[in-house]
Amino acid sequence: MIRLQNVYKEYTGKPALIDVNLHIGLGEFAFLTGPSGAGKSTLMRLLYREETPNKGIVTIGGVNITRLSPRQVPLLRRRLGIVFQDFKLLPKQSVFDNVAYVLRALGVDEKDVKRRVSSALAIVGLEEEQLELPENLSGGEQQRVGIARAIVNGPPVLLADEPTGNLDPQTSMEIVQLLERISQRGTTVLISTHDVPIVNAMRKRVISLKQGQVVSDVDSGVYEIETTR
Repeated sequence: MIRLQNVYKEYTGKPALIDVNLHIGLGEFAFLTGPSGAGKSTLMRLLYREETPNKGIVTIGGVNITRLSPRQVPLLRRRLGIVFQDFKLLPKQSVFDNVAYVLRALGVDEKDVKRRVSSALAIVGLEEEQLELPENLSGGEQQRVGIARAIVNGPPVLLADEPTGNLDPQTSMEIVQLLERISQRGTTVLISTHDVPIVNAMRKRVISLKQGQVVSDVDSGVYEIETTR
């Protein structure tokens, strides 16, 4: 589902990713780990086409996204669910309207919007909060809204960039377990994180970056502490 082949990315002559080769299959759940500056955020931005590599190929669902024109990028992002550390919710819109935003932008019939939003909110456990504003929710609940918004269009791929960075340890674990359940429904989930306890507790695939290179890729792995040295 996700494939990077010989990917190289630099900023003003300084390498951020070096010869990265990676494959993540349909329905797979994986962590992307490493210290600050290792290249995690760069790799994630390449996947949702915020950036393009200097060299190499990035494909999602068999489509070479490095060759997409600017007009085609929105079409790609409709096939992706993206979850951010800072939630990026519309503060004056209700939970329901935040989740419905993408569907309405696509011109989905309002009856179908209601059905799909209700389903997404049920998955994240927020059926009773659909009329609330984000400011009335806890950080964990706000992130659940972000996840509901990311999955409401049924994307085959869900990218989560430091989704627990602003949350306490218990809430962080609940969020990652929710993402695991979404993966079990057939969605490919890639989580960028530096949360050592969660990675170690989950025992899932762990892809470790150091100085822009993949230094470890282990099934049922743990956070490679040595990559932080």
